Formats: sequence, C-alpha cells, structure tokens
Amino acid sequence: MTVALSWSGGKDSALALRALRDAGTEPAALVTTVTEGYERISMHAVRRALLAAQARAVGVPLVEVRIPQNCPNEVYEVRFEDAFATALAEIETFAFGDLYLEDVRAYREERLARIGRQAVFPLWGRDTAALADEFVRTGFEAVLVCVDPRVLDRAFAGRDYDRALLADLPEHVDPCGENGEFHTFVHAGPIFSRALSVERGPTVERDGFAFCDLRLSSRTRRGGRPARSRASG
Repeated sequence: MTVALSWSGGKDSALALRALRDAGTEPAALVTTVTEGYERISMHAVRRALLAAQARAVGVPLVEVRIPQNCPNEVYEVRFEDAFATALAEIETFAFGDLYLEDVRAYREERLARIGRQAVFPLWGRDTAALADEFVRTGFEAVLVCVDPRVLDRAFAGRDYDRALLADLPEHVDPCGENGEFHTFVHAGPIFSRALSVERGPTVERDGFAFCDLRLSSRTRRGGRPARSRASG
C-alpha cells in the first residue's frame, strides 16, 4: 500500500504521521495545499519556507497542491485530481488527521473513491483531550498560527501549544481545535530529525481570522528541541 498524508503542518498532521510510522507505514509524500500569490499554507497561512524546512526535518517528500486565492470548491477538487494524475499517480491511499467530524470524513472518502483511491484516518475516534495531552507529553512543540476570534480570543495567536495553553482554553473550545477554533504549526517533536527554531512576527487579522506570522530562525539545530527563541509565547 502506497500512502500519502494530508499535511497542514499542524499537530494533527504530526500525530497522524507518528501513528502511521508506529503502524509500520512510511508515507511516500506529504501533501499540502498552498495558496498562490500568498505563497503560504492555505488556511494556516504559514510560509512555504517553513513548510519546506518542516518536510525536510520529518524526512518525507513534499507535494504542494497550488490553489488560487478565494478558491471555489470545484477548482480545489480539480487541482487535487490533477495531482493524483501526476505527482501522486502511484498513491493508492490518502491518510488524514481528522478526529471525529463525520461529514468531513464522508466527503474525503467520496472524493477519493471517485478516482479509485481510499482514505484512512489513523487518529479517528481518539479522545481529543487525551490526544492533546499525548502531543505535549511526548515532546511535540507547536505554535498557534491561526485563531478564529469568534470562538477564541485573538491573544491566543502566537502562543505555544502547551499545558498552560490547554488549561487556558475555554470549555467550548476543543483542545485539538477540531472545529476550526485554531490551527498550529509544529516545529519540534519525536518525528523530527531536528527541531526548527521559529520567530514570531506580528499578529494580523484577515478574512475574519487572527494570524501570527512565523519565520524560520537561523538557530535551528539538530535534536528534538529548538534553540530558545527571542520571541515570547
């Protein structure tokens, strides 16, 4: 079975990669949607330079599916089908880090079935509080790069995803952000050959979301943890 992993650069993607490896499966590719013009991971708004460094650090080839700004869903679907006809032609199975949203899972399964592929969900049904605890406990490190201020204060953008943050989350916010409350960028952990040192830039609001801009620091080093960043969490 040749597997590719849907990769946002966030914690659920990282945990899904670890789960695949624990099951003896090494993905042939990480597949990430990048928005043209912005040159950033779609929705998360993380720079392509960080995405590329992350893929190198986890040791899996990266495939970018490029989509236009304000991309309609039909164009999104065509771009992905084009990728499966070219760069992902040998891929039989596509893995996702989804946790419990049934409608999202059904959509993914239906779209892949149309082109003769199957979907797998290595984290499906896991308790999100337990999963969040596992992420922190096993040494992963991440930063909140996107926050929906309708459900979570914009001040959370740029914070480290750690026990202090989990304790501060309001009760109505899923600890894994499964309902889109927030998105993360993972820069260290057990799946990395070396940690990435990131520096936080300003937080800006755009299209109804608060984004913390990250840059790759030259102080990235080998090992599980990055050099201390000048920026605070």
